[in-house]
Amino acid sequence: MRTAVYPGSFDPVTLGHLDIITRAAKIFDTLYVAVLINPTKRNTWFSAEERVAMLHEATAHLPNVICESFSGLSVDYAHKREATVLVRGLRAVSDFEYELKLSEANRHLSSEVETVFLMTNHAYSFISSGIVREVAEFGGSVIGWVPECVLPRLAERIKKQEGRGK
Repeated sequence: MRTAVYPGSFDPVTLGHLDIITRAAKIFDTLYVAVLINPTKRNTWFSAEERVAMLHEATAHLPNVICESFSGLSVDYAHKREATVLVRGLRAVSDFEYELKLSEANRHLSSEVETVFLMTNHAYSFISSGIVREVAEFGGSVIGWVPECVLPRLAERIKKQEGRGK
């Protein structure tokens, strides 16, 4: 069995993430899409439970994908899931430097876990969760940037935010 982990914050999941998930699911027998609970990221829009729920819905058509949350190091989570590969998506050259440093740190922490980089489809190369949140917050359309299941959750989040005076 070839098992991999695709860790990230997915706040929210985008079509770029879904592109990487779909392609990685074709390569590996089992793919864990792991929502990182990161205590240093205080400005997440969605709880870990909400992000996992969105991922479940967006990946329901992929039977070998398991979505769950974790805290701690990605390599430790990979060991717990008996995964030997971490999947990372690259949108542009600017992502590469950060991802290279991260993969080297992970290799130092666990030489048994390899990092595999997948380039996102060029159609999604400009999309990030941060851009989605910013555009949505200012009333712009993010249709075609996120899975359909995310749109009502974004609208609800913005409505709550407006009710609290941002």
